[in-house]
Amino acid sequence: MNKFLIRMVGYTFLILLAMEILVRVLHLYTEDPPRFIDDLGVEKRVPGLNGYAVTGNRNQNFSEFKINAAGFNSYREFNPSKSKYEIALIGDSFIEGFHQDYFNSIGKKIEKKLDSVEVYEYGYAGYDLANQMHLIYAYKNEFNLIDEIIIYLNYESDLGRGEYEPNFGRIAMLSSTVFKMRDNIKLLAYGSKIGILEPIKKMFSNKGFENNTNIHSNALNLEKQYLENFKSLAKLYGLDKCKTTILLDSRKTSKSFLKYCEENNINYIDFAKKFEDTTKSVTLIYDRHWNNHGRKLIAEFIVDFIHNKKNTDENCNQQASSTQLTK
Repeated sequence: MNKFLIRMVGYTFLILLAMEILVRVLHLYTEDPPRFIDDLGVEKRVPGLNGYAVTGNRNQNFSEFKINAAGFNSYREFNPSKSKYEIALIGDSFIEGFHQDYFNSIGKKIEKKLDSVEVYEYGYAGYDLANQMHLIYAYKNEFNLIDEIIIYLNYESDLGRGEYEPNFGRIAMLSSTVFKMRDNIKLLAYGSKIGILEPIKKMFSNKGFENNTNIHSNALNLEKQYLENFKSLAKLYGLDKCKTTILLDSRKTSKSFLKYCEENNINYIDFAKKFEDTTKSVTLIYDRHWNNHGRKLIAEFIVDFIHNKKNTDENCNQQASSTQLTK
């Protein structure tokens, strides 16, 4: 019996070792660059890392990422100045773009169509509007030099709170021994990606992974809460209406929110019709994130917006006292 058990343990070890080697050779695992919270309370990636993000259980989407010195996935460094025209594109994983090679991102597509323009992509998986508004306020000296700020807003998930609080608990958890084991043992990383480890992940999960708080079941109350949260964020961190525009999908956004933006001269651009009119899929077949075609349409939409934007400097100067990021 003892020999049998020893052999079983030995065979199990060899099988797991062979699977680990296979996962590494075929690069079936995804890499998730570590995160941290800087001295200004901004959550982002550890700078200077390169790797590959994998989606699907057979490398259905294999893309390269590159974390710049600012801590964001980008083909360029962020060096805003008064002498250049820069666009800041801010958002969650849709803007972070791990589903696309970093050198073929939305920002890169925009730059190819706009001469002498630099696009800075402040994308980070898990960002909600509170993260984004705090980011702009924390780096106000940098953003005051940037000419256009475009914030991607997913109405259904980004307005769950009216004030930003750094999530140190999540960072601590992602740095824990359990997650380090997952990242270093690629078989575990692969198992986590395809859902095998989901029961174990639930054991270690906590409220730190939930973006939305104080959500009511009643849809009308939810709309009111989201709108109040938006007002609170704009009041706390400032909203420069002169150069800030919200990128959204009206199919997933309440009419009351859109009406409030219109009544208060808060610019937004709606890409819903552009997505509806195309005959091609705009998302990955195994993921809700935009595919290359979807990203191409978003880039074209932003390019058209920049081309058609009216000169509002005079009006903006009149509003400067109440809308400057410096508050």
